[in-house]
Amino acid sequence: MMKRFKTKYVHEGKYVAEVDVSLIEDSTQWSPYLSVDDAYKLDDVRDALQQGDLDAAARYGRIYEMRPVAHQ
Repeated sequence: MMKRFKTKYVHEGKYVAEVDVSLIEDSTQWSPYLSVDDAYKLDDVRDALQQGDLDAAARYGRIYEMRPVAHQ
């Protein structure tokens, strides 16, 4: 079994969280997959963003605010 790190992006409303997770690679057909803890981490970030709790979401990674870019 091998682990590699990946950045996942969670988008909710006008916010995006950049969260680092570990992907587990092995010889099964499910590979690569997240650990249960990392899956819960992504769920917690999504819930925090949905509730507008940026402090809670920021515990897991960087938070960005998305805004439209005006073009002419």
